[in-house]
Amino acid sequence: MPELAAHVRDVPVNQIREITEAAWGTPGAIVLSIGEPGFAVPRHVLEAGMACLDRDETNYTPNAGIPALREAFADRFREQNATPIAADRVYVVGGAQQGLHLAMSLLLSPGDEILIPNPGYPTFVMTSSLLNAVPVRYPLYPEYDFQPRIEDIEALITPRTKVLMLNSPSNPLGAVLGEDLTRRLVELARRHDLWIISDECYEAFTYDVPHVSPARFDSDVPGEARVFTSLTLSKTYGLTGLRIGALICPPGLERKMNNVMESIVSCVASPSQYAALAALTGPQDYVSSARAHYRANRDAASAILRSRGIRYLSAQGAFYLWADVSHASNGDVRAWTHRFLADSGVAFAPGTAFGSIGEGWIRIALCADQTDLVEGLGRLPARESARGLAGTTDPVAGASGAIA
Repeated sequence: MPELAAHVRDVPVNQIREITEAAWGTPGAIVLSIGEPGFAVPRHVLEAGMACLDRDETNYTPNAGIPALREAFADRFREQNATPIAADRVYVVGGAQQGLHLAMSLLLSPGDEILIPNPGYPTFVMTSSLLNAVPVRYPLYPEYDFQPRIEDIEALITPRTKVLMLNSPSNPLGAVLGEDLTRRLVELARRHDLWIISDECYEAFTYDVPHVSPARFDSDVPGEARVFTSLTLSKTYGLTGLRIGALICPPGLERKMNNVMESIVSCVASPSQYAALAALTGPQDYVSSARAHYRANRDAASAILRSRGIRYLSAQGAFYLWADVSHASNGDVRAWTHRFLADSGVAFAPGTAFGSIGEGWIRIALCADQTDLVEGLGRLPARESARGLAGTTDPVAGASGAIA
């Protein structure tokens, strides 16, 4: 039979799915490797989706989504980010992943380069590779609290560079970009005439720091604006299976966006859109309860890691904790996570799923019941100097002391 296209053959394995599927096949395993919210979806959200089916509203919608939902996304974005955007810049998509694919499809030609964080979410590389673009990883170093540095990114820019990928709050790191750094990253993109794709899946979950969207510092003039913002309701409201999100585009691209939407998905399923509308416009108890749960889990997990002498990045957002197990993983954290699952019955995502700088680290999902989270982390091997390290700042931490 004919061969698949080379860019498909070369797409790397998603190591998160690899370890998670192994855990699902392990009886009694504690699965801390995947970011799946565990709360029941609010009843009014479910009923809105069911009502759509009951009235047989199952035909095509406009490519960009039903007008009320586009306006609801715009209202939320304006409220959360103090950034005026019109609803006609909002395109309803089948989850953040489809939104990212859509944005990259618009911006990247074969051979173009996209700057992607290392560590960063694996589908950034996978999606750009499927489009025959070239992912170039910019480093996020532990000694700088895994924050990007302008000079490191600028050194990687070439005439083929077209897009700068940003992600805050970060998956896998739980790191959050501050206002000054976000502004300087937008200025960098403007200086080198780059597009920005900003993945803001976890914008609803920050702890003691604000979420700052790069769109706040973008122009609103067609031809000068450069920021695409990817949003999802998967994490915010636990709607991972409904596949619903939004891509907020720079002004002036409406006709192109409709054409590309038609060629990729036509439109998102009506029941998902009406459920999303109910989520955005109805009571917000789910979001506040989920945020409190993730924060409590973060604090409980951090205490266990400190007691075992395991350094970690103090998460300011999302619902993950990034921890260093290099004392046990012997230079191959991917293999170690599989051995640890087999021996101890606990699954973590290996840091190498997110890039080479993730070697020796694991991502811990904080979505689980706290009892399971505490039990799973309690099985991690302590560092030999745990008693001396507990409660102290690791000497390789950056100036903020974010790595404890």
